[in-house]
Amino acid sequence: MAEAARRRPKERVAAPAPPPVRVTRSEPARGAAHELDALLHHRMRLGLVSALAAADSLSFNDLKTLLETSDGNLSVHARKLEDAGYVTCTKTFENRRPRTDYHLTARGRQALARYLGHMEAIIRAAKETLGR
Repeated sequence: MAEAARRRPKERVAAPAPPPVRVTRSEPARGAAHELDALLHHRMRLGLVSALAAADSLSFNDLKTLLETSDGNLSVHARKLEDAGYVTCTKTFENRRPRTDYHLTARGRQALARYLGHMEAIIRAAKETLGR
């Protein structure tokens, strides 16, 4: 009998759910936060697009140095931006060595401008909330 009692699973009592947290935000901030481009919101991709917005083009090695990242990390994030049409990649040879250059497309420039606009709206709303 004692053995059967040991094998019986104990009933677990669920802890009561915490009350919902109410966060009051202004409507512009809520709307802007939902409209953020998830692709650009990643630190590495935002840095890559921002760097390309400031320069006509940058080589893979220049971006790697600027963003302080590894070859693999940069290539994965650059590929995602390329697949979205935000950047283009040009591969050439320079003194028999491969060279990869990245350029920001018009679509990428528009996406960055939208993203920055949304972030500015969120910041404005947060400042208004803090000023109350």
